[in-house]
Order: sequence, then C-alpha cells, then structure tokens
Amino acid sequence: MDQRRKLLSAMAGFAMFLFFFSEGNMTVCAGEKDNYDFPNAGVAEVLAPGALKSGEPVEEQEELDINEKFEAEKERMEQELTMVNVQNALNVRAQADEDSEKVGVLYKDCGGTILERDNGWTKLKSGNVIGWAKDEFLLFGEEAKALAEDVGNWIVTLDVEAVRVREQPREDAEVYGLLAYEDSVEFIETVGEGWISVDFGDEIGYVDSEYVNVKFHIDEGESIEVIKAREREEEERRRKEEEAKRKANRGAVSADADELRLLGALIYCEAGNQSYEGMVGVGAVVMNRVKSGAYPNTIHAVIYASGQFTPAATGKVAKVYESNKVPGACLQAAQAALDGETTVGDATHFKRAGSREGYVIGNHVFW
Repeated sequence: MDQRRKLLSAMAGFAMFLFFFSEGNMTVCAGEKDNYDFPNAGVAEVLAPGALKSGEPVEEQEELDINEKFEAEKERMEQELTMVNVQNALNVRAQADEDSEKVGVLYKDCGGTILERDNGWTKLKSGNVIGWAKDEFLLFGEEAKALAEDVGNWIVTLDVEAVRVREQPREDAEVYGLLAYEDSVEFIETVGEGWISVDFGDEIGYVDSEYVNVKFHIDEGESIEVIKAREREEEERRRKEEEAKRKANRGAVSADADELRLLGALIYCEAGNQSYEGMVGVGAVVMNRVKSGAYPNTIHAVIYASGQFTPAATGKVAKVYESNKVPGACLQAAQAALDGETTVGDATHFKRAGSREGYVIGNHVFW
C-alpha cells in the first residue's frame, strides 16, 4: 500500500512524454522506469482505459493516422533538415563569415533545422545553438534525410497525461504498467489497428498510437556558453572531490572512482538488461568519444553533452549514480572500458539493432 500511495502521488505530476524511435528503433521517454519507483500494473488499472486526457489543445498531427504522421514529418525533414557532413566537429558562427565569433559546435552525425540560406552559408538551429555554418560541411534534402534516418530516432509526444503499456495490442488486454514522466523504453515496430510495440523491461508491450504525435530526433549541437558552463561545473566538481579526499585522507583514487561509477551508471541505463559484452560496448562508445577529436575529452563531458545520451538528459543517469546502486556487472564493464577494452572497435554510436550495419550485440547495433 505504501508503494501504491507513492505512485499515485507521483501521477499528479505527469505531463508530456517522449518516445524515441527510428523505423524499428524508437525510445519512449515517459517517466522514470528503473529498479526503484516505477508504477506497476495494479496502479495503472485504477486509471481510465487507454490514456488520461490532458485537456490541452490537440496537436495538428492528431487528425492523421500514425503512418500519415510519419510521412508528413519526412516531407518536413527534406525541406527543413540539414545534417553535418564532417568527421570531426563543425564550428557554428554568429555571422556568415569564417572570422565571425564561434557560437557553438555540432558534433559528427548532428543535425539541425534550416532557418536561412545565404551565399554558401546556412543559418541553422540545433539544440541550444543558433548560428551560421558553411554549406560545404552540410547535407541537405534527400542526402540529409537519408543520414538522419540512419543515425537518428523518431520522437513521439503524447497529448495525454499518462499511457498504459498492454500485453496485447487491444484495449481489453492486461496492463504491464504505466509510462510515466521521463521514462524511456524502446520502440520495436508499428502493429495493426493503430498500435505500436515497445520493449517494456523484458516484455514486449503495446501502446495505442492514437495518443502520439511524431517528430524526428537527431543528435544536437552545443552552444559555447553551455560548453563553458559544463566545463566550469566539472572543474568545481573535481575541486570539491579533491578537497573531500584531502579531508578524508583517502589517497588519490576518488576522481577515478567517481568516473567509474558515472560510466557504470550510464551503462546500466543504456544496457542494464544486455549481455556483459553489450555493456562493455556502451562503455567503449563513451571512451572512443573521449579519445576522438569530434567530441568532448572527458567522460563527464561526453555523457552530459547536450542531445547525446537520453538517460543523461532525463536525469536517470544522475539518479542511478547518486543512489550508489550501480550493479557490479556494469561497474566491471565500465572498468574494462576505462582500461581500453572494446567489443565494438572504434564505434562512437549505438542504437536499437535494425537495418543499420555495424557491430550487433544483443538489442544494439554499434557503429
């Protein structure tokens, strides 16, 4: 009963949910689902069937069925999307001039929305970055859409306050649980009669697509202000750790232990139900980014770079890290990655396995 009261209280704060997927690869972001405080089927059954209406205006896409929503968004992508076409990072300028102030950075495989084009330059918006980049380092139209579909995910927002995950794609099916604010589960595929299937823990669950609207998600850039703020935060964090270490007289292992636990927390969030080989693969992706000139050069900065790792952005990584409950296997995999071990070569990306080629380990493909 304590758990039920706790979960019912949390339900009062439900708002917008995000689902991430890419034609067989989607992550649903809706409420924290982990081994701590996740709603169970019993709580979900006290709600009305299907989903709870928010009372907010319905998005324009709602009048379309799920396939029409995808097609409309793909058409928008061809017209408004641009993708980075570099192996390292791309500088974004305040003006369409190479000597202009640098206002942000787009990493490899990042993209953005076209705002304006002028004489070989494009003004774009990517995450918190708004500025100009040279056209020779960008892709447009079909080329941009093709790369985006290869490396990106679909975002599905809900026009309801909560949504149930059912055992079968029908309204009278038993309920596995309730998707809640900032949770993340993976999309598997669309199924008949307006349903989508998701990876709900170790079970395949089903969500009514009537309640979703779609938008494409790709990795985003970062403004110089955000990068500098993160660097200051990391420097302050390290300073406090060193001070605590001196006071406790514990030697010089505190910072290393902190990075190990942070990497282990990310591995748990991204691959906690995968094989040990898959866990090492996620850790190796982080370390490959640290060593690459295309990304920040510390573990903390890579994990918390804007628009890169969804569990970091939603706060799930921080919750697991602060709980001190990172499973031993995840810490072991993190240590292996820190020691230079890799099961995925020099891969810097991963997502749910599907049509993309790469190192396939369990549910993920790495490239």
